[in-house]
Amino acid sequence: MDKLRAIKLFVKLANLGSFTKVAEQTNTSKSMISKEIGRLEDDLGARLLHRSTRNLQLTHVGEGYLQRAIEILEKLDDADNFVSDLQHNVRGKLKINAPMALGITDLSVLFADFMLENPDIELDIHLGDESVDLVEQGFDLGLRASSRAIDSNYVGKPLTRFTYKVCASPEYLARHKAINLPKDLSEHNCFVYSYFQGKDVWPIEDGVAVKGKLKVNSTLFMMDAIKKGLGLGFIPDFVCQKMIDSGEVVEVLAEANKPRLTLYALYPARHFVPTKLVKCIRYLEDWFDNNKPA
Repeated sequence: MDKLRAIKLFVKLANLGSFTKVAEQTNTSKSMISKEIGRLEDDLGARLLHRSTRNLQLTHVGEGYLQRAIEILEKLDDADNFVSDLQHNVRGKLKINAPMALGITDLSVLFADFMLENPDIELDIHLGDESVDLVEQGFDLGLRASSRAIDSNYVGKPLTRFTYKVCASPEYLARHKAINLPKDLSEHNCFVYSYFQGKDVWPIEDGVAVKGKLKVNSTLFMMDAIKKGLGLGFIPDFVCQKMIDSGEVVEVLAEANKPRLTLYALYPARHFVPTKLVKCIRYLEDWFDNNKPA
């Protein structure tokens, strides 16, 4: 028995007072409606209606059940309307996980602009480079920069691409051996990013093993050590490009083959994707399209 359907038929029957009228409105036979009400009564173990050839009359139990059934259906409608409203209107909370360095550079400006255009969306943004389970930790959206295929457990929308650069300060390069080939890096103080998937091998050409006196989980932290002339780093361009342009650091091995990073918008696979999330992802796509380096 579909109990919810039976309850709806019971409420309609109590309001209209006629099997015939209910049958006409629901495009169902009177016998089918009578069977549904009978099954509901059997399930409850009580009679809800007194039936006669001329009219229907609620029993004492039926009157009490009707009142509570109406309240249940009203709450169900309210719940449906709540979901529909969130699905079709751009408002509510979005919980987002994003890389630390990108969050402090590009994304801080991006999401400030997004909030100006969407004042009814509340953002809960967590910055960090460690791997997290988006579903387990309740994130609606995760932003990941990766040179490898993404986790197939999520829907991945590519947003933009970045490049890696090997950076050092002019002072460091002036004091140390020249770097003409990737293999020359083995004789230099090369800093290691803790979450880098290649560990102590930089993916330049066929790969080069490196070692250094600094291992850190923040490329922004690493850049300060690079600017001080302490060593080299393998850095995404969204972290280092402004410092290269200003002359604070210099790119070496610029012509060497290096992987490219793709920034993905990741979200759990769902049959229905909330409008606020669709809006946010489209905004991210447009923002990066309009803010690509010349």
